[in-house]
Amino acid sequence: PTPVVHDGQVTVAQIMRATVSADHRVVDGAEVARFLAELKRVLENPMSLLV
Repeated sequence: PTPVVHDGQVTVAQIMRATVSADHRVVDGAEVARFLAELKRVLENPMSLLV
């Protein structure tokens, strides 16, 4: 568990780290950032995969 700020309050949360390695000659860093943002969204709300 790691202390985090959520809704202005310090609380304890589980944190998962994700790392992506990409060849910048092929993939733009902004695309990787969008992918990680979408991955975060899905992991935080897995029911969205069913809709």
